[in-house]
Amino acid sequence: MSMVEILAIQPVSDAERSRIEAVDSSIHLTDAGGWFDGEIREGWPDFTTRRYLARDANGTGTREERDALLASAEIILGGFPYPLELRGRAPKLKWFHQRPAGASNLLRGDLWGSDVVVTTSRGFGNTLPIAEYTLASILHFAKGLHRVEVDRSSELLDHRPFKPLLIEGKTVCVIGAGGIGCDVAKLCAAVGMRVVGTRRRPLADGESLPDGFDALHPPGDLHRLLGESDFVAVCCQWTPETTDLIGTEAFAVMKPGAVLVNVARGEIVNEDALVTALAEDRIRGAALDVYVGEFDAAPDARLWSDPRVMITPHTSGGSDESRHRAIDVFCDNLDAYLKGAPLMNVIDWDLGY
Repeated sequence: MSMVEILAIQPVSDAERSRIEAVDSSIHLTDAGGWFDGEIREGWPDFTTRRYLARDANGTGTREERDALLASAEIILGGFPYPLELRGRAPKLKWFHQRPAGASNLLRGDLWGSDVVVTTSRGFGNTLPIAEYTLASILHFAKGLHRVEVDRSSELLDHRPFKPLLIEGKTVCVIGAGGIGCDVAKLCAAVGMRVVGTRRRPLADGESLPDGFDALHPPGDLHRLLGESDFVAVCCQWTPETTDLIGTEAFAVMKPGAVLVNVARGEIVNEDALVTALAEDRIRGAALDVYVGEFDAAPDARLWSDPRVMITPHTSGGSDESRHRAIDVFCDNLDAYLKGAPLMNVIDWDLGY
């Protein structure tokens, strides 16, 4: 077998290199981590590069040298953020794998909709920490902890607005029963909550409900589920179909006093509709680990200034223990690729994930 050229455009550890190279002796892996930082800095908003790049990271080598690396690559192992100009500079490229789970991360680049096979780490990310964040957010609002800063600012303790809830027996609607949604269901069920959810793919004949779920419904049943749910966890992929999924109509049918938690993508929640729902006291609060335009600028001031809204900088997947398994899925797919077998987690451009 001829040499298979793999280009890693984010750093790979020694352990990751060993695992990748162990898949087959034909593999030649080039670690170009940091080489493209200057291009990334030029192509992405300052708000993004300040977070994801070291302050003095400006790339390595010349444009010609980076072009030469791309020109020989058959497979690229990417991350986030990534160089936006790849397809035209990588004529031999057949497969691109991105370490993150969200397909929407790739919308800015020239691979979207191209003839290159693109896979993600959907279902293999730090799903348990994200689920813990979701449960923590539920408890934060259920116990009225969002009132703490209000009392601190006013220097007056007032127990009446806290109105704590018992979450045992309450219903949570999990939108998207993928890797994150399934872990959310398990944790919420473990504390005695009733868990319902939506999933695009219906249960196959004989397929059991995922652990933790009491019921799983098609997306068309969402509004009915919102009407009976005390908490709503947005865990689905951002696609054209899910853009503004939680909008004016969804808030109108949502159970009064519900809590919204979004750990997916900001564009799934219509923020104007959320502001209105808060102004009209339709919901108790919202926890947003993501928001519209989070790669470009700070959150909407109307939300950021509201004590009933908790906004965090996309940190729900963080923890002291990384359980991200991007290299697991990449190595499994690499073995399948070399054998001519189908790959898992291939992005369907029409579906958007």
